[in-house]
This record gives sequence, structure tokens and C-alpha cells, in this order.
Amino acid sequence: MREDKKGVSRRNFAKKSAMALAGIPLVQLDSDFLKPFLTTDDSIEVHLFSKHLQFLDYNEMSAATAEMGFNGLDLTVRPKGHVLPDRVDEDLPAAVEAMKKYGLNPRMMTTNVWDITDVGQQKVLKTASTLGFQYYRTGWLSYPEEKSIEESLALYATQAKHLEILNKELGLIGCYQNHAGNHVGAPIWDLPTIFSKTDTEFLGCQYDIRHAVVEGGKSWELDLRRIQPYIKSIVIKDFKWGKKDGVWEPINTPLGEGMIDFNRYFSLLKKYKINVPISLHLEYDLGGAEHGASKITIDKKEVFAKIKKDLTFIKEAWKKAE
Repeated sequence: MREDKKGVSRRNFAKKSAMALAGIPLVQLDSDFLKPFLTTDDSIEVHLFSKHLQFLDYNEMSAATAEMGFNGLDLTVRPKGHVLPDRVDEDLPAAVEAMKKYGLNPRMMTTNVWDITDVGQQKVLKTASTLGFQYYRTGWLSYPEEKSIEESLALYATQAKHLEILNKELGLIGCYQNHAGNHVGAPIWDLPTIFSKTDTEFLGCQYDIRHAVVEGGKSWELDLRRIQPYIKSIVIKDFKWGKKDGVWEPINTPLGEGMIDFNRYFSLLKKYKINVPISLHLEYDLGGAEHGASKITIDKKEVFAKIKKDLTFIKEAWKKAE
């Protein structure tokens, strides 16, 4: 399967994991928190979107994530996230220290970064680079009413090139998520135009199959075929159409209970040799954790159980897909 140029091989990943575990006191090696990590199947690399654990501090978040069997966290480094941008110097190192304590790979983060003329956004990337992060989700873009779509795309293509240059200097890969609705990239075919001035090594797409199917319906396979050369990371979640207050809208579901044909999707990923980090998102009812709440209305063990169930689904579906 294709490895991103900035990715790591399975051998190097195993080596880094072993080094991280070597720094943990021996008394912790028998902990239930570590057993799933030690036995994780590394044929795919799955990170948990930390938005869903924002009711926990860094240590509790990391311990729970390791116990559930993830490779790492897709850490929210943005307003209302686990790490606030104006505290990135102090809090991001603390979050990484907690993650490494439990053998997690600080590799992915979600940001609001796009405009590199903003000093605060530059600071987020520079700090993350020194701490070993490799992939980050950028901020979303929109189409201003006062400009034509063509004008906006030309502007964003220029900004994308500038962002790629900084990413190259820092050894980072930026990933723009396709998000359903009135967002740039909701129609997948926006994105190749935006990436047209880049060499796509340090900037690409965070492909979200849920949003792709919401927007693309039965043509999502064509969208995937078009965007596949640009995919740098992946978001996994599921949905189905339903009525809420008499209005049809996407209803988020646990994996395998919605409309996404994961067997077909994973088969195509294998066909296109796409082997990139995966971020698991859960947007159905988790007592507020689905929205990044700092306080939740259900027992945290119930949240962990649902997350673990979706992680298990991913691993099993991946193995079955041909």
C-alpha cells in the first residue's frame, strides 16, 4: 500500500512505539490501559478525534485512548479545543507528554490554520513541528457572496501554495477536509483546483466519506477517484437520511448502521493503495461528547464503550474488504 512521503514505515512505527513504551515505568506495563496498544493491528493507523474526550484532562484522555486500542489522538488545537491556540506553547507540550506516557503517537491534530500571514497560526504549526506532529487538518473555507466562485478558487489556490511552502519548511502535511454544506470542498471537484499550484506533497485532502456521500449520493465513487491522488488523511464516520421536525437531513449513526458502504469504500482505498492515518469521529449521541462538551450527561464508560465499538468495526471491516 502507498505510504505518504512524510509517513513512517510499519517497522519505524513499531520502533518508535517501543521507544515510547520504554520510557514508561515497568510497573505500568501490566496495566489494562496498555494491553490493547501492545496488540493493536498496525495494518491501519487509527487515531481518535480528541473532540470526543474534551471532558477529560490530558492524562485521562490519553489513558482512555490507549486502553481502547488507538494508535494515537487527532488532537484538537483550535478555539474551544483541547489546546487553545493562544496557549499552544504551554499546553501542547503538556498534551504530548501525556500521550507519550501511555504509548500514543502524537502525529495528528485538528486546527483552524489556513492563513499563514497570521502570526498565531504560524505559531501553532511551528510548535507542533518541534513536538513531532506530521499531519494537521486546516481550517475550512467559504465562498464570499461578493466574489465569484472562480475568483475565490484562484485566491485559495495562491494561499494553498504559500501554506505548502511553510509546511515543507516545518515537515508538516496540511489536510483540507471536504465538509458537506456551503463549504469550499463540499463539491470534491473544488479541491484539485485549489491544489493546482502545489506539488501536493505537503498539502492535500482529509477525505471524509460521510460528507462525500451526503454531497455526492451515488456518485461518491467518482469523487473518490478524482480526489484520491490528493488524500493525505481520512475521517471515518457514518450517517443515514431521516426526518427531524419534518425536515429531511443527515442523521449520524454508529459505524455500520448508516448508509456508508464500508466494504466497497475500503476495497477502493486498497485498490488505490491509499495508506494514510485515519481519524475516527463519532457524531451521534454521546451525552454531549459528540459535540466536544466539557461536561457530559452519560457515564464516561458508556462513551468509551461506543468509541471502542466503532474502532472494532473499522478494524474488522478493513480486514474483510478485498
